Amino acid sequence: MKLKYSIPSESRVLVTGATGFTGSVLIKKLIEQGVDVVANARTTSNIDSFKGMAIEWIRGDVFDEKIINEAVQGVNYIFHIVTPFREAKSADVVYHNVHVLSTQLLARAALVEPNFKRFIHISTMGVHGHIENPPGDENSPMRPGDIYQETKLEGEIWIRNFAVKEGLPITVVRPTGIYGPGDKRFLKIYKWVAKKCIPVIGTGNNLLHFIHVDDLTDFLILAATHPKAIGEVFICGSPEAMTFKQMVAIISKYYGVSVKFIRLPKSLLFFLGYCFEIICQPLGIEPPIYRRRLAFFTKDRSFNPEKMRNLLGFVPAHSDEEGLKELAQWYLDNDRISL
Repeated sequence: MKLKYSIPSESRVLVTGATGFTGSVLIKKLIEQGVDVVANARTTSNIDSFKGMAIEWIRGDVFDEKIINEAVQGVNYIFHIVTPFREAKSADVVYHNVHVLSTQLLARAALVEPNFKRFIHISTMGVHGHIENPPGDENSPMRPGDIYQETKLEGEIWIRNFAVKEGLPITVVRPTGIYGPGDKRFLKIYKWVAKKCIPVIGTGNNLLHFIHVDDLTDFLILAATHPKAIGEVFICGSPEAMTFKQMVAIISKYYGVSVKFIRLPKSLLFFLGYCFEIICQPLGIEPPIYRRRLAFFTKDRSFNPEKMRNLLGFVPAHSDEEGLKELAQWYLDNDRISL
């Protein structure tokens, strides 16, 4: 099957964060295209699901200079997707090493490769924080709300400045909320729906913006090869956002259940989150409540993604409604949820 977007078949491509949700989908598409795929993964990462695939694995930390120099050798394209698990117990230095130091090492190594074509740097819509007057866009104010988003922004700013100064061809992509078959982040919400009881902070009318992992990976490949993408920043998202209540309505209708919303006090929850983080983080324990997770239920994340269509001609193939239903069925088929 011919894929809609492709990289020249003689290319050598490096993917960081290859065992993650987005990385694993991207790698499979690249292999289908017949390109030479190099993948970085930690020594502790499980790569069993990739058995039999034509992948050259470079095992080790993405912020280890020796590992990076080996991985980048002879590479034409880099997809820098890696990110640490978003756990409140993680030390700040973990986020800095993965989001900032690794970016610096990769960019410097790529600069000396004679046939290097494009560095695709994956940032996040989270660097914008709460969108006060939705929808936002690529030029909206930067308001990162936690160490994850702060270091994502730091890494993005660094590579954009480096690219201008040194002439490195880059494209920055800020995905909205990534979902699709195989996703685990939204499982808890789907389980709540299946149990017919949904905790909600405030009214449940906060805006959420999504992108199907299939559309995101298609866009990453297009951004790596389109000449107009060089030096640009793109919000990659569905045509428009939806509210949390609308998301729940789609899932509950698909599962054929009626749900009850349990309203929870915002100020008390954020205070408890702060207290749990202070107590648990030094002990290396994941707190039961933390502020970063609560932000999903309180902040507006809504963007105008028209730039990727106007400049590159890209239109997502998946509607959020059909995509959320697809994920609902995937959870059922894989015994993640029982009704």
